[in-house]
Amino acid sequence: MFKGHPKGLIAAALANMGERFGFYIMMAILSLFLMSKFGLDPTPATWIYSIFYALIYLLALVGGLIADKTKKYKGTILAGLILMTVGYTIIAIPTPTPVPNFVFYLILTCFGLFAIAFGNGLFKGNLQAVVGQMYDNPKYSEKRDTGFQIFYMFINVGALFAPLLAVGIRNWWVQSNGYAYNPDLPSLSHQFLKGTITPQASERFAQLSSEVSGVAQTDLTAFANDYLNVFNTGFHYAFGVAIIAMLISVVIYIVNKNKLPDPAEKKAIQEKVTEEQPVVVEMDKVEVRQRLYALFSVFAVVVFFWFSFHQNGVTLTLFAKDYTDLSMININLGFTSIQGAEIFQFFNPFFVVFLTPVIIGLFGWLKAKGFEPSTPKKIAIGMGIAATAFGIMTIGSIGLPTYNELTEMGGLSDAARVTPFLLIGTYFILTVAELFISPLGLSFVSKVAPPQYQGIMQGAWLGATALGNQLLIVGTIFYQSIPIWATWTIFVSACLISMFTMLFMLKWLERVSA
Repeated sequence: MFKGHPKGLIAAALANMGERFGFYIMMAILSLFLMSKFGLDPTPATWIYSIFYALIYLLALVGGLIADKTKKYKGTILAGLILMTVGYTIIAIPTPTPVPNFVFYLILTCFGLFAIAFGNGLFKGNLQAVVGQMYDNPKYSEKRDTGFQIFYMFINVGALFAPLLAVGIRNWWVQSNGYAYNPDLPSLSHQFLKGTITPQASERFAQLSSEVSGVAQTDLTAFANDYLNVFNTGFHYAFGVAIIAMLISVVIYIVNKNKLPDPAEKKAIQEKVTEEQPVVVEMDKVEVRQRLYALFSVFAVVVFFWFSFHQNGVTLTLFAKDYTDLSMININLGFTSIQGAEIFQFFNPFFVVFLTPVIIGLFGWLKAKGFEPSTPKKIAIGMGIAATAFGIMTIGSIGLPTYNELTEMGGLSDAARVTPFLLIGTYFILTVAELFISPLGLSFVSKVAPPQYQGIMQGAWLGATALGNQLLIVGTIFYQSIPIWATWTIFVSACLISMFTMLFMLKWLERVSA
């Protein structure tokens, strides 16, 4: 798999594993943590989640600009790793629940999230620019797409166990304090303490309180307070695992950074060539404009894909908590159980690692036959595949109660929930779509971006992702206000719009990237 690729590829991927580890812990538990920690409804929790994830990608544009201006790419990457570690530390420190000062602790949490997002912005796009520079060497240029796919696969190894560890640690802490995990109890506890719980939900709360503790609860107020405190302390410890992963990445990067190429050197060479050969300046400017037009056209289109794909941290996670039979996925390790809505975030990185060699092999076979699609066409195909995934969710959600009906009831029994294989199958298809789009999009940007704009264009690709993430709130609003099956049709439409727009621009994009 690594034959014919630059040696620095593995080092760059290993340095990025800690970031991916933390990213997938956040994707798995952040929205649920905000709801169980602060008693937020899904919509305000998603506002915070979407702003955080938008900033992760938007600040990559700032990080690219900082690196391009200072010419200190490697130093910017290291600063990003350290800042992310500080952010996770802030969130990992256990604080009491229910929070004694709502505003203070929410601001503290948001400050930690901002530190993570800013650190990610300094790190992510610039490391991708480093990987892209490896393939500017004519010796490796033909393997650019494959190289980014391998890079993408390896950084997802870091994400593979993140959701499982997060769930295991949270449930271990819950069990060590004499309780069992239940996805509905944090919300019911907050409703009970606020006095907003319905009579039907109140009956279910009393029943569940006895089930998870093993004894009949006579003081439900004391139970609600204690269960929330224990449950969320487990969440804090789960965030703490990301600190360890980040520190490992810091060490790997420091050891290997001198072996990695420096985009600043490439930019200096390009500027020197331009100064010595002024005749080519006008031609270069025309080509630069065409390349930038192509890049920004693709950025505009992929916004719709990311708006749909990154629902995995919000509406798809909410669906796992509210409508999926979690009892069917319960790995009992004795000292802890791996069970929870967060566990589904394991399947995306698992499928990335499992399917990447398959997708690479498929593209290799098509290339040998002379039928390999261009990078822009692969991206368009990926968008169509994503539409299929949400089409399956639409069919599987027909007949389920609305979110308001669910709240009135206090949750569904396991028998009334859908099979977890609905979400597992959806994540499988979405991962195939992701492998057609995300690593190849990075490859497309690194190939088409003018050398002097490598860092900032990688940041702009992530900026498009940021805009898609900011739109995540739309999904949650519909999740709470219309039938669940109808919510998924919005994402089907968004992915199809992306696909047909890419196909419309295909010949032009292929010409520019040739």
